[in-house]
Amino acid sequence: MKKIVILSLSLAAMSCSLTNVAQQKDYAKADVTKYINSISEGDLKKHLTIVAGDEMEGRDTGTEGQKKAGRYLISQYESNGMSFPTGATDFYQKVPSEYMSRAFAPKLNDSENIWAYIEGSEKPDEVLVISAHYDHVGTKNGEVFNGADDDGSGTVALLEIAQAFMKAKKDGYGPKRSILFLHVTGEEHGLHGSRFYSDNPLFPIANTIADLNIDMIGRRDDAHKANGNYVYVIGSDRLSTDLHNINEEANKKYTKLTLDYTFNERNDPNQFYFRSDHYNFAKKGIPIIFYFNGVHEDYHKATDEVSKIEFNLLTKRAQLAFATAWELANRENRPVVDKDGK
Repeated sequence: MKKIVILSLSLAAMSCSLTNVAQQKDYAKADVTKYINSISEGDLKKHLTIVAGDEMEGRDTGTEGQKKAGRYLISQYESNGMSFPTGATDFYQKVPSEYMSRAFAPKLNDSENIWAYIEGSEKPDEVLVISAHYDHVGTKNGEVFNGADDDGSGTVALLEIAQAFMKAKKDGYGPKRSILFLHVTGEEHGLHGSRFYSDNPLFPIANTIADLNIDMIGRRDDAHKANGNYVYVIGSDRLSTDLHNINEEANKKYTKLTLDYTFNERNDPNQFYFRSDHYNFAKKGIPIIFYFNGVHEDYHKATDEVSKIEFNLLTKRAQLAFATAWELANRENRPVVDKDGK
């Protein structure tokens, strides 16, 4: 009897091992290009026309316009068969007004981060965060500041990246690690939503392998007027050589954008590394990448409209973020933190 039990256990272990090998072989056969190409100009334009439409009233933090935009985001996740994260009760992480208060600044209403989630198939406790802020600056003197690029572009990129991962999951290639799609609030007033999440994480910070932050990827700046086939990459090498190399390889293999590191220089006067939501992850020791198209003439003006978005550029930049996320979610090891972030 004892021998039979041992034999049964051995066969079960062998079966499990063979299953894991088969899963690895299946993953190796995944057509990543198919999922990259599912991120389309048409879908991005459809989403952005709604998210950055006048009816959203500029999406200022805690306003009804922002909440309406949030409900649209949730409806899209639900239509793709996605839910809120394990451990949450709904799609909202509530960010109280008191947390966002700043001296000499207007009082903000209570607001919400919005999150959606795909659980990992093999390493569910390790979590990749992909973030973008969905707030903007509201209305001024009766004009709606729609923020199509800032950060409507990143907001809708998250929707498309999530949909691409769900397409892969439905084909049997779900991510090995969990992915949290995090739309943060209050960025324009002081990076409040990402700071709230990093201070009150749903998943342990130690289990968060990286944050890919997307903030303004639908336009080009003056330095690239002649050629828009670029994206600024900020912070990729500040904490992890691995993360930097993964992004470089993903771009070389799939999207072939010019990766511009101008704003990653430590002495760059703009100091963009400290000015978007990735920084609240970086200061906790989490490797980050900030994807950015640079500042243009419509930055924080009422003229930042959908009609000025270059959807071919928005698409390629979102595709790069997806390709990098794919590798991070599915590679054997999480990116090693080998630098101090300075």
